[in-house]
Amino acid sequence: SGFNFGGFGLTANPAVNFNIGNFGVSATSTPPFNFGNSLASAGAFGGFGTTTTTAGPAFSFSAPTNTGTSGLFGGTQNKGFGFGTSFGTGTGTGLGSGLGTGLGFGGFGTQQQQTTLGSGLFSQPAQTPAQSNQLINTASALSAPTLLGDERDAILAKWNQLQAFWGTGKGYFNNNIAPVEFTQENPFCRFKAVGYSLMPNNKDEDGLVVLVFNRKETDIRSQQQQLVESLHKILGGNQTLAVNVEGVKTLPDDQTEVIIYVVERSPNGTSRRVPATTLYAHFEQANIKSSLQQLGVSLSMARTELSPAQVKQLLQNPPAGVDPIIWEQAKVDNPDPDKLIPVPMVGFKELLRRLKVQDQMTKQHQTRLDIISEDISELQKNQTTTMAKIAQYKRKLMALSHRTLQVLIKQEIQRKSGYAIQADEEQLRVQLDTIQCELNAPTQFKGRLNELMSQIRMQNHFGAVRAEERYYIDADLLREIKQHLKQQQEGLSHLISIIKDDLEDIKLIEHGLNESIPIRGGVFS
Repeated sequence: SGFNFGGFGLTANPAVNFNIGNFGVSATSTPPFNFGNSLASAGAFGGFGTTTTTAGPAFSFSAPTNTGTSGLFGGTQNKGFGFGTSFGTGTGTGLGSGLGTGLGFGGFGTQQQQTTLGSGLFSQPAQTPAQSNQLINTASALSAPTLLGDERDAILAKWNQLQAFWGTGKGYFNNNIAPVEFTQENPFCRFKAVGYSLMPNNKDEDGLVVLVFNRKETDIRSQQQQLVESLHKILGGNQTLAVNVEGVKTLPDDQTEVIIYVVERSPNGTSRRVPATTLYAHFEQANIKSSLQQLGVSLSMARTELSPAQVKQLLQNPPAGVDPIIWEQAKVDNPDPDKLIPVPMVGFKELLRRLKVQDQMTKQHQTRLDIISEDISELQKNQTTTMAKIAQYKRKLMALSHRTLQVLIKQEIQRKSGYAIQADEEQLRVQLDTIQCELNAPTQFKGRLNELMSQIRMQNHFGAVRAEERYYIDADLLREIKQHLKQQQEGLSHLISIIKDDLEDIKLIEHGLNESIPIRGGVFS
């Protein structure tokens, strides 16, 4: 049996079988596993071929040495893109990550390599014999430990595999060699993932430098003026320099991100922003850095965009401990390659950090949505008020138009006083009379309008009458009812007078008939 890792095997002890997939012990014998050469002649455990690669950092973001600088910020300095943290230490806090907290890929190697721009910013360092021995020892601890010399070595190999998968512990494999220290950066650690972070788009000429304070946002905002004055003193108190705050943003764990830039004014009256890399290099000086730490600054970085060459170099070289296949798939799955860059997440701490950043951004977005919702509600109220004012002004305009028309009528009457009515005026009078007759007709517009108005008034006051449990009639409607009742009363009075007249006539007829009867009787007697 041997080492089975996706079809490749390495055997130094036939009794031991290393199976990544199921921790199983195979009963059959498999061909030996090697990485291009035999175990005895293998120079490194890093590549699937005859060439060897390094798991250490390919480049560094540490502060470069100053080459003949002068003045407050110096002249030119050889440095990387000035993110303030190196890939080797894993102390960065993510490339931007929506909050601009640095590149910090969380474990690009285990050592720092200081380079200059002239020697190649992304140049690959040569692999040391210690690294090769470390990789060989790791392979031995996982596949063929010889610590006990019996079947217990197979159990020890499985235990070492479990520790390597977890990313912690020590792997014992030989009595004469020190154990291997398993970290989360080892290639076999399973607690890894790849996320995406926003790349900064600020230029070096913008001069933006990020300072992360171990203080709450409310404290920073309340003491912002004192903070600006303190930073100005740290810069030497030069009157030609002015410190400006670009923005303040809350970070998880009661931290606050402050973005600043420095404006330098020349004697001739012109001004310019100090480049971000220059200002960052000044902050990285030992005495300046200690002064910033006294103010509560835990991290400083220059917010500058990556050049296409730098982005290409980052994408071409997978981080230490990340499978190249996973890295390639992460590049393919990038939702926005122009703005986002894949970032490895190694271990639960990095995942927790990104989760806190995501929660913080979600809270900020919700706060902004609440503000927008309040603004929309206020705008809706203003719109309702504006519409009411427009309707009021329309009514005023109509009333003023009628008043103006009446004034014009009176003025025209006075102007035409004494003149005979002209033919066109007579035609207008006839047309107006016709229109007036149509409007006053009972079955036409005016009658219908009066009926509708009466129904509307009754409907408007119907609910109020029920609620108050008493009858209430509008004044106009009451006048109409009185007028109608008055007309009815007049009709009844007229009818009564006619009946009275008729009764008097009937009585007169009866009286005449009664007088004529005795006369007729005397004639016939």
